[in-house]
Amino acid sequence: MNAPIRSDATPRLEDYPYRLSDNVRFADLDPNGHVNNAVYASYFETGRVTLMKDRSKGLVPEGLAWIMVRLDIHFRAELHWPGAIELGLGVAKFGRTSVTFDQVVFSQGRCVASAQAVTVLIDEATRKPVPLTDDVKANLKPWIHRGLDQDQLD
Repeated sequence: MNAPIRSDATPRLEDYPYRLSDNVRFADLDPNGHVNNAVYASYFETGRVTLMKDRSKGLVPEGLAWIMVRLDIHFRAELHWPGAIELGLGVAKFGRTSVTFDQVVFSQGRCVASAQAVTVLIDEATRKPVPLTDDVKANLKPWIHRGLDQDQLD
């Protein structure tokens, strides 16, 4: 079994099976001329939501929804405009009602930020957490963070 991924290890984009490209916007900058720390939450949200809301992936069963309950961000380097970014996402853990994602933002081959996000599956009517379905877990397997064993996920 592989050792758990250390949060301080330098991430490699190739370890994140779900990837998107995006651009740094001028509006993302703060008075210091670099991307504002709050904008990274939007970058990470774009990566998660683009995957989870894609109906073809089968990750949102009828009557259920995902909510984020935790986002821990590690800022690793400044990011400037103009520029392109690569967003990476990998499933790190399954809980009873939750999924933990490891996420990264890369620019010019360098990791500028990494995060761990915890999302919970809820019933849309009651707004209460519900257990992950076998289908959801199976449909998330292609996006498991590379280097993790299946045993590490549960």
